[in-house]
Amino acid sequence: MMTKIYQNILILTGAGISAESGLATFRSANGLWNNHPVEDVATIEGFQRNPALVHEFYNGLKEEIQKAKPNAAHLAITELQKNYPGQINVVTQNVDTLHEKAGNRNVYHIHGQINQAVCLNCGHILETFGDVDMQTACPHCQVAGMMKPNIVFFGENLLCMNEVDRLLRSCDLFVSIGTSGVVYPAAGFVQTAKYYGADTIEFTLETTANNYLFDRHVYGPAGQTFPPYVEELKKKLPN
Repeated sequence: MMTKIYQNILILTGAGISAESGLATFRSANGLWNNHPVEDVATIEGFQRNPALVHEFYNGLKEEIQKAKPNAAHLAITELQKNYPGQINVVTQNVDTLHEKAGNRNVYHIHGQINQAVCLNCGHILETFGDVDMQTACPHCQVAGMMKPNIVFFGENLLCMNEVDRLLRSCDLFVSIGTSGVVYPAAGFVQTAKYYGADTIEFTLETTANNYLFDRHVYGPAGQTFPPYVEELKKKLPN
């Protein structure tokens, strides 16, 4: 698996990579979303019912996420992008901005970003780590009270999926870091990549639900296991 020089590497990241930076994984077994009922803060119905609560929830998360620092796994992606000749893209299920803080490029946030709000009136995306609430006016159409956190709520379509589909079909190495293999459609990405001929490797703490689709499994915290793999890839390059 390690003898070729890859032309297109696609890295999928999930909550596990951010957990090493001290960010809690939002979805827990008891149906809570960072200690709130999912239907209150992560559904369109919840937002329509009590938009003030939803804004307050995500404004609070912004503070927590702003303090977090990228870890060795995030930084290793930057190292790979700087020093490996192939095209390297990152698809993340995480709404934090740790990839950007680490200097990662070509990042696709399929679940949205904590530092964005989208205007339900005109579609304009506002980028800010400041508070957004029902008094916030859209800087584009000037209408107030129509900004929604640019987070993909349950039942909404994922973002960037046309680009992601293209990347899955063209990659020759698919790397999964810190994902459970449970949440679809992201859990099916490896199947698509493998179907189109990609080598597949996962970095995970424990056996995942789609474990059988990976050619290679590396167990342990990604901050410890992924940087050596980047060095492994670099060693295969011709001098």
